[in-house]
Amino acid sequence: MLPFLSTPKPSLRLRRRVLSALLGTALSLAAAAPWAVHAAEIRVVTSGGFSAAYDQLVPLYEQATGHTVVTARGASIGNAPDSIPSRMARGEQFDVVILADSALDQLVPQGKVQAGSRVDLARSMIGMSVRKGTPKPDIGSVAALRQTLLDAKSVAYSASASGTYLVNELFPRLGVAEQMQTKARKIYSERVGAVVLRGDAEIGFQQVSELLPFKELEFVGPLPDEVQQRVFFSAGVAVGAHEPELARHLIRFLAAPAAAPIVRSTGMEPVAGR
Repeated sequence: MLPFLSTPKPSLRLRRRVLSALLGTALSLAAAAPWAVHAAEIRVVTSGGFSAAYDQLVPLYEQATGHTVVTARGASIGNAPDSIPSRMARGEQFDVVILADSALDQLVPQGKVQAGSRVDLARSMIGMSVRKGTPKPDIGSVAALRQTLLDAKSVAYSASASGTYLVNELFPRLGVAEQMQTKARKIYSERVGAVVLRGDAEIGFQQVSELLPFKELEFVGPLPDEVQQRVFFSAGVAVGAHEPELARHLIRFLAAPAAAPIVRSTGMEPVAGR
């Protein structure tokens, strides 16, 4: 059983303690940063994998520091117009870049992310969801997962890191690549959960942290351990950042041990405090 599925929701007292610790972290970081006297704007581009935690953490950072964080979003990989590589290639300017670790590493030799600035924030897994009220497929073993894929009428998967793994590694390994060509669809520029919710796909695969926010869906579970892909989502400072020191400041906040409970609650494994 995964920790984020078996652990009850935190009490109000615990949540207040976590928020207090996070605010304290942000304030202590701000006190140690004499260059951040005036409120500033920090521009971030983030992929979906870390978004659920990011969306809870950033307002706390803004509240404690007075800085404003302006956010753009896109897939870690791929050539969709709003993917992070596409945004960077056409010269969009950011201070912080958050995406899958391998994709971030590729941006360093391209001159888009500063060498040595990478900080791992959390580790993610791939999971599966279906619409509530429909049969819940069995993916508890590799054999069951294979049969579920063969039985499914339609499959949706992300155009980002998780979908690339499914198409290039998992489907061939399970011997279902040919069948998936006719019934599996790559989803660009929106969450897979939205496609499943509309009924445009019977089952959907994406990072667990991107599926859990869809409360109208039934989260089936993660892929079996034997075929699971665990990916670090990492942050780096963009080359040409207008606020490079503030970028490092925000990254330290997102990676702080005090952020771990919120990161864990979104279905990711925090790097801090492991």
